[in-house]
Amino acid sequence: MRFLLDTEQRAFAASLDSMLASADTPSAIRSWSAGDHTRGFDLWGRIAGAGVFALAVPEAYEGLGPRPVELAVAFVELGRHAVPGPLVETVTAAALLTEPGPAKRYLPALASGETVATLATAGGYALDGDAATALFTLTDGELRLAPGHGPVRASLDPARRLTLPATGGELLRAEAHFGEALTWARLATAAQALGVGLALLDRTVAYVKQRLQFGVLIGSFQAVKHQLADAKIALEFARPLVFGAALTLDPADVAAAKVAACEAAYTTARTALQLHGAIGYTAEYDLSLWLTKARALRTAWGGPTECRETVLSGGGRRW
Repeated sequence: MRFLLDTEQRAFAASLDSMLASADTPSAIRSWSAGDHTRGFDLWGRIAGAGVFALAVPEAYEGLGPRPVELAVAFVELGRHAVPGPLVETVTAAALLTEPGPAKRYLPALASGETVATLATAGGYALDGDAATALFTLTDGELRLAPGHGPVRASLDPARRLTLPATGGELLRAEAHFGEALTWARLATAAQALGVGLALLDRTVAYVKQRLQFGVLIGSFQAVKHQLADAKIALEFARPLVFGAALTLDPADVAAAKVAACEAAYTTARTALQLHGAIGYTAEYDLSLWLTKARALRTAWGGPTECRETVLSGGGRRW
């Protein structure tokens, strides 16, 4: 089955791509990694102004959604430009805040970008807790607003800063089921990974057209062409799975999309690293910002094994 975006969706993607391309996201990523969130917050406001977070918020709470297909379109572009911050976690929190009281209190601010949310489950780490203005925890079915967090810990992706939320805090929902929210988290992660993979492929294709080896452009080598073709095929196979999952929001479909997109991005990252040679390993080279993100997204909100189990079980366990 072939999924084609309509005119409005393509224009939305193009406008986000144009906005992010002019925003110097590599500088924002490096500042964010160092704990300086100024550029990242500016970028966050512009993304919110474009309506991205509103796509996950119902119209009753000043949102535009829920509109999962458009959200997937947006997150492909966010991944393509490696935008830092708890993007997926903000969408996931919106899916959990369904009770009238907490929804009225938080959802309009999430949609407008005024509130930056992150989320930790089952006593785990929260992404960018030091930047978030609302840190939620979900443990044993209780959704709480954490009173604070511990020290920042480094992760594989320097732009993904981990914090352990403090225990306790205000109870927002006593019987919060994570199933639907996890589906939204995996969908956004899959779309983001697809964008990361597409960016890595584009950058690598451009590089092999410039790099000489033995006086010949390496892009002319048959082995290089085969590697790039394999990466392209993997990404193009993942694309319809992502948008198909956005249409159904079936947990098994979304899990399959996450496996396909994240594995394609990871394969493309390995190819990009090999074809760039030693320069690909250096943190100063922008390629590294996408390489580390591809690896981190692969295990975010369920690794390949867990997602495959969800597919095989027809939807997975109830949280």
